[in-house]
Amino acid sequence: MKSLPTNCVPYKRTAEFTDDSVPDALLQAHSTKVNVWGKIVVLTGNLTYQILEPEWEAIALRPGIDGVIEPTIKHQVVPQPGVRFYVEFYRPTL
Repeated sequence: MKSLPTNCVPYKRTAEFTDDSVPDALLQAHSTKVNVWGKIVVLTGNLTYQILEPEWEAIALRPGIDGVIEPTIKHQVVPQPGVRFYVEFYRPTL
């Protein structure tokens, strides 16, 4: 899995989501904008992070195993019962 670039800093964070409250938009293919990276942080439970391009890949996330979202790459999540997570967004410093 990719790592966040060292020159990126956090600038925004979502609310915490559960398997019951995750927005529908995260459950289907979507992407970040150019130069916007993301980090999926699982607080409890398990979440599958699916990278849809350039090749399909499924990554099992849990506390301590974060998912890195690359700019413009289509992805989606599949929450498991009992999961609690948030997404933090990063951008490069000038």
